[in-house]
Amino acid sequence: MRVYVPLTLPGLAEAYKTGELGPGPVTGYAVTPGLREWYVSDDIEELEYAALNRAAAASLRLLAAVPGAARRRVVVAADVPDREAVSDPDRGLDSAGLGEVRLASAVPLSKAAAVHVDADDAEADVTAAAAALGAADHGDDDAQFTVDGAEDHELLWYGIQEIPHLIG
Repeated sequence: MRVYVPLTLPGLAEAYKTGELGPGPVTGYAVTPGLREWYVSDDIEELEYAALNRAAAASLRLLAAVPGAARRRVVVAADVPDREAVSDPDRGLDSAGLGEVRLASAVPLSKAAAVHVDADDAEADVTAAAAALGAADHGDDDAQFTVDGAEDHELLWYGIQEIPHLIG
């Protein structure tokens, strides 16, 4: 199963240093039954893109909690055995938990397939979105518009061998 793990650039640097995404438990996003039902699609690429976007939103939340981190969302795509990615059936179609899975232990970086990171030109919008998250969570429509602005930026794809360049 392809799992999308949200990080920050400092989190990616730590994963590169330790050789793993973790320690466990690790939260990620994947094509779960709830995600399939919510998006009403049989197209696996479309569903994986939705899981990637869910992870990008989680990365934005991580950035909001780490003021000193570079304002670029980071998601690592890793392949793990299906049995290791467990979704919470009680969350079902709860939109906040769509596609969310837990991995009990750290994921070796060798299982990573790619890294997805915002381009430099996304930093202003991502910075504004991270600052607006709290207000958006409390129903402020203008703040939600600002948060949604970060989603207008597509994450770029990088090979695992490019991590030193990304964190350097």
